[in-house]
Amino acid sequence: MTNQAPVRIGVLTSGGDAQGMNAAVRAVVRAAISRGAEVYAIFEGYQGMIDGGNGIRRFGWDDVGSILGSGGTVIGTFRCKEFRTREGRLKAARNLIERGIDRLVVIGGDGSLTGLDTFRAEWPSLLGELHANGWISQQTKESHSRLIIAGLVGSIDNDLVGVDSTIGADTALHRIMEAIDAISSTAASHQRSFVLEVMGRHCGYLALAAAIAGGCDYVLIPENPPAPGWETEMCEALRVGRARGRRDSLVIVAEGATDQQGNPITSAHVRQVIEDTLGEDTRVTIPGHVQRGGTPSAYDRWASTWLGAEAVDEVLAPAEPDVAKVIGILGSGVVRIPLVKAVSDTKRVPELIAAGNYEAAMAARGPSFNELFDVFGELSMPASFTAPSGAKRIGIVLAGGLAPGMNTASRAAVRLGIARGHRMVGIHNGFSGLRKGIMSELGWDDVDGWSGRGGAELGLRRGVPVTEDLYQMARSLEDNHIDALLVIGGWNAYQAAYLLHAERDRYPAFQIPLVAIPASIDNNLPGTEVAIGTDTALNVNVEAIDRIKMSGSATTRSFVVETMGRYCGYLALMSGLAGGAERVYLNEEGISLSALNADVDWLKASFAAGRRLFLAVRNERASESYTTEFIGRLLEGAADGAYDVRTHIIGHVQQGADPTPADRLLATRMASAALDQLGTALASGKGGGWYLGLQDSHIGCHPLAHMTEHIDTQHRRPIDQWWMTLRPVLSAMADEPPRQN
Repeated sequence: MTNQAPVRIGVLTSGGDAQGMNAAVRAVVRAAISRGAEVYAIFEGYQGMIDGGNGIRRFGWDDVGSILGSGGTVIGTFRCKEFRTREGRLKAARNLIERGIDRLVVIGGDGSLTGLDTFRAEWPSLLGELHANGWISQQTKESHSRLIIAGLVGSIDNDLVGVDSTIGADTALHRIMEAIDAISSTAASHQRSFVLEVMGRHCGYLALAAAIAGGCDYVLIPENPPAPGWETEMCEALRVGRARGRRDSLVIVAEGATDQQGNPITSAHVRQVIEDTLGEDTRVTIPGHVQRGGTPSAYDRWASTWLGAEAVDEVLAPAEPDVAKVIGILGSGVVRIPLVKAVSDTKRVPELIAAGNYEAAMAARGPSFNELFDVFGELSMPASFTAPSGAKRIGIVLAGGLAPGMNTASRAAVRLGIARGHRMVGIHNGFSGLRKGIMSELGWDDVDGWSGRGGAELGLRRGVPVTEDLYQMARSLEDNHIDALLVIGGWNAYQAAYLLHAERDRYPAFQIPLVAIPASIDNNLPGTEVAIGTDTALNVNVEAIDRIKMSGSATTRSFVVETMGRYCGYLALMSGLAGGAERVYLNEEGISLSALNADVDWLKASFAAGRRLFLAVRNERASESYTTEFIGRLLEGAADGAYDVRTHIIGHVQQGADPTPADRLLATRMASAALDQLGTALASGKGGGWYLGLQDSHIGCHPLAHMTEHIDTQHRRPIDQWWMTLRPVLSAMADEPPRQN
């Protein structure tokens, strides 16, 4: 009886590089090895497949050991013209089949994926030609009769229709925001205008998202070319901002922006218009390929890792072997889209733009893109900068622990509220301030500069009101004529909102509309996949882990890193996945002494086999007994000189950073949705209580009355924790199976 040949998978990156490609390659290699398959890295994209030889190399576990946090792609990329010909594809098929490879994972743009599907469709005829030429046997032809493929989209433009984000887009937005934050300070110093040109030939995502996250004045995107006379509109927006006291002005132009006649709108033209019309000193900044470079963000690490593991599952056990799939993330889940449809839908957008069908082009981008576009319009060119005197008064109160993005949400709520005809009242120092009546009306200019600022300008307190506070809080709402309440915060904020809603029969002042927005680095709130502040905290953790690992690169060392999160394991698990941890300890799973002993035995054997670095991430409440210090001492006690151990508690820096682009966008979307709900309730004259949640890319409202049905009150976390489904992915990345001799 002969042993069956192992399944062999090829992985390549093609087209433009994107941060996170290395994370995806690492995931493909390790997930495949974990599932008993062999993996071959194909260097320089399809060119390596055509050239063969050393361009196709078998990869082992350690070959991808240090690439998770690296930008670019370690296996190279190349735009290969020869692969567009049948002759080139015939060479590629021969090189693959000689190595027994009949499964491919390709990470690239729509052009790369189009070529991949053509290759898949031609595979039987290519093998027939190879057999006819005597290059392969009939048995080889029959045993590899089908090419099974999976595509992952690596594109900083975020142009794939049907998914939330393509590999690299989040990091590119980080690079752009770094430029905007730097430009803003120098622009304000000199009272200058700046024009920033960002990538996006056919997709305006980067430009639009950066304009909102950066608090910019005007944006030009390919999907919605401006009407004739746009220059006057733009200059008026800048003039109004200057008249209101702004010291800087910023216009963002996507590289593919055109007017409605199809003429390109260049950053140089925009600069000239501003200088000629307003007489302002105006400069142009083009970040260019900086947007493609640098260390990938936390999202582009964990999401790309997840996608790489899913791609391996797809090629090993496809539900539809004859239908090639593109794999992407939508909300908190993975979607598999037929490759032909994905490419067709994506290519259709520039066709719609060229045909002048801008409404269809915008619709193709999806509801969240259109939501951002509409919100930007309200923020940049409101109908009025002041609400009418008789408008409803909406109070804003922050509560619970500090979360980056609270200022962004407050700013968006104030400005969108005013734009929609409300008067916005800031309640200072949380519910304690509400009880004491410490509040003030906020105008448009009062929140200038809050968009990218960490902290909480309104102040907040962690305390939850008690029964004795309710009467005074009710009186305060009545005395200050608060018609609706917007609560922004974490677990304690939700508990306070629930209490006020539950006591509305006893206190008529609580019968006003009330909406709670999730803002907590713990990500422990019900009804939402992610809360404001979580992405920032995760990026802080991953940056810390990178530096911690670097500090031990010259020796043999084990690290035990503790994250915040209370009883919720989101931060620890995702930090471990994005940071390349071998072990993650969570309260949801608990820690046992037997498990720790098994980890110690594994670690000793691993260092004896040549390991130089080990990382464990522990949630702060993973165990009351087995603390971070205890685990560190346990590992050190068993080291016997093979390695040393360091422990590190990241601490409150997780709450203290300026919000990431993702948190700024989420905060703005949440504020808009909350005001929609409050506006509808106020118009109907009815009260009610709701809490918001992001689910499957949409923001929805849930009744406060049913909140307790969805939470584990003992452990202060939601019952449904979608991220726990990623636990096996982390294990596949960390636990190398025994090597075969």
